[in-house]
Amino acid sequence: MEYRFYTTFSSSFDTFTIVWKKTDSESQVQRIFLCDPGLKSEEKALESFEGIESESSSPITTLGEEIQRFLKGEKVEFDLDLLDLNRCLEIQKRVLLADYKIPRGWVSTYKRIANHIGLYNGARVVGNALARNPFPIVIPCHRAIKTNGELGGYQGGIEMKRILLEMEGIEISEKGKVISEKLFY
Repeated sequence: MEYRFYTTFSSSFDTFTIVWKKTDSESQVQRIFLCDPGLKSEEKALESFEGIESESSSPITTLGEEIQRFLKGEKVEFDLDLLDLNRCLEIQKRVLLADYKIPRGWVSTYKRIANHIGLYNGARVVGNALARNPFPIVIPCHRAIKTNGELGGYQGGIEMKRILLEMEGIEISEKGKVISEKLFY
């Protein structure tokens, strides 16, 4: 039997909410919701998952604390073990795993990620997969940008993406383009 719960944490970017399921043997993260302009993370979680209840567990609290530290600018190495990647389609899983490997202080483009996983001319597929990333921050989709250096979209809003990249040492021009020699893939 499995049950779904949510836990909301405060951060320097308002709040974020982790939706997770509990089975007889483990807790698994189903989704991480960030606030965006106009909608709180908890509201998004309650709209997306019917019947979930507020609850906490040790592994989820630990993950939440790691995300809080990351959002304060600390270097945090996230583990994928708690994430329920089986919720994702196979192509999205490939994109997310490639994106996960982009190190702090580096960026990649949707096109480079697509080429890396063998999806030539698949930049749009990569962009769409990352736009629907169920595990933002843990899988750092903020590190993926457009080929022309523009930031592209982000679930927490473009300003949050800019701040996260700058916290990681990525320089961004006044016109909103990444200025970096550190391109991954």
